[in-house]
Amino acid sequence: MSWIRAFCLGIALVPTAATAEETRFQLPIDCEIGHTCFVQNYVDHDPGPEARDFACGTLTYQGHTGTDFRVPTLVDMNNGVAVLAAAPGQVKRIRDGVPDIPVRARPEGQVQGVECGNGIVIAHEDGLETQYCHLQRGSVRVKPGDRIPAGYPIGRVGLSGLTEYPHLHFTVRQNGRIIDPFAADLEPGACGEGLSLWSESVAKSLVYRPGALLNRGFASGAVTMKAIEIGEAGRVAPERDAPAIVAFIRAIGLKAGDVQHLSLAGPDGRIMAADTDPPLDGPKAQYFKFVGLKRPPGGWLSGRYTARYQVIRGGEPAIEETFTLDLP
Repeated sequence: MSWIRAFCLGIALVPTAATAEETRFQLPIDCEIGHTCFVQNYVDHDPGPEARDFACGTLTYQGHTGTDFRVPTLVDMNNGVAVLAAAPGQVKRIRDGVPDIPVRARPEGQVQGVECGNGIVIAHEDGLETQYCHLQRGSVRVKPGDRIPAGYPIGRVGLSGLTEYPHLHFTVRQNGRIIDPFAADLEPGACGEGLSLWSESVAKSLVYRPGALLNRGFASGAVTMKAIEIGEAGRVAPERDAPAIVAFIRAIGLKAGDVQHLSLAGPDGRIMAADTDPPLDGPKAQYFKFVGLKRPPGGWLSGRYTARYQVIRGGEPAIEETFTLDLP
């Protein structure tokens, strides 16, 4: 969640002027897309009560004004993930001092007026400006009036403002109007292929993915969403004397009707545990599941244990990944 009102001058999508084609943004976060960070949500292109991203998919929600770059866990956030200026420009506004607390853990209404949390707005050429939200408290490194180059570290990913997980909410405006850096010239309400404002190298890393595996690993017992979020799940891999071997995943960007399957096979190739969920009743921003087995009387076999996660969408695999655990 990162519905931004602070600093916002409007959310109507409009095509950018031709001069904006000269601007090419660098990645505004120091991470590797698809590995150490993921795009959770895109700009909402649907003008009505529904939500639709630029690719006509569902990786957004009603009224969402930017692109959300999510890091996998709170541990990653606390280790420090730099937020970078996407283009050269001049700092217009900043905010710092908002605590890093998930909105669900704060009293209702406490984030009103500071939905962006700790944030920065930078002005660029041709009436363009970029906004960076949910930064970590105390991490803002610039002040209004500073002129900075592209790639300059301006803060760190945090959990401030109206958000449920650590991420950077990145918004682009031109002359006060929201534009989508993935498809800047689309007519209001349209979706599909459009003008990208990303540099060529960045655009290659930002290939649209209709869902992804945010976390995966093995544990020695039951797993909770909280344990995954705080980095506790999978922190220590099961050993030969482990009371159980459990494979877990947390996926993002799932759609209504998706069918998920997770299995765990032993070194001999036989399936030890497996579970298939019924079709999802609606889109899910995130979803976790696990399967496992208690230690058998004879103990664990030495060798490689293989977990396989699969999402079937419309009868075809949408996400397929395997991960392994080696026991000596």
